[in-house]
Amino acid sequence: MLKRLALLATLIGGLSQSAAWADPPAPPDPRAALVKLLPAGSKVEDLKPSPIPGIYEFMQGADVSYLTADGKYFLDGNLYDMATRENLTEALRSRARLVLINAVPESQMIIFAPKNPLYTITVFTDLDCQYCRKLHSEMAELNKLGVRVRYMFYPRTGPNTESWRKAEVVWCAADRNDALTRAKAGQPMDMNKTCGATPVAREYALGESVGVRGTPAIVTESGDFINGYMPPHDLVKTLKELQLAKR
Repeated sequence: MLKRLALLATLIGGLSQSAAWADPPAPPDPRAALVKLLPAGSKVEDLKPSPIPGIYEFMQGADVSYLTADGKYFLDGNLYDMATRENLTEALRSRARLVLINAVPESQMIIFAPKNPLYTITVFTDLDCQYCRKLHSEMAELNKLGVRVRYMFYPRTGPNTESWRKAEVVWCAADRNDALTRAKAGQPMDMNKTCGATPVAREYALGESVGVRGTPAIVTESGDFINGYMPPHDLVKTLKELQLAKR
């Protein structure tokens, strides 16, 4: 009898000690509550820990902002690493732009390329934008300098407008490069031409996601964003500088 009592006491003592050693339950994920404060459609996965403890990164497309873990403060701006002087927020945006743009096959773009390109840029363009037309008028010089241009449509006036319809007409042309060149030169177009589905709506939505607010909007091979027109030699100089900065 005494032996049984001693064994029972040993077992109870062991169980108590095991309970004391057990890991405490993990605290609830604060992101479940935070996502309710964000725009409709936001997901828990859109919130990731930032380099600053207690602050989360919130990403939608290439748009980056920050939210405190208690949900009290929302920060919109750039975060810098003071040791390296790197803009950490812009680095996130660049990576996001690349992911979004690289998901589009080149068969859905209109491309003007030299024989041996040194640089490739993706340009969101509006056929009626004066600076888009100026950039396109310098295509021969851009190609001569080794710049390969991939066009995506971004009619600034939005759906159901003349610029939008022109983009669809260009896409439906047998020779899209020629049609785009003529449209940017202001030549007459057959506005009744149709061909079924076009990538205009998808590319316009993509432009919104990568942060296009005006045209031409240029995205480099590294995801850097160049907002607006630049003369060919200035553009190549900028591309070269951005390329060197990544090394």
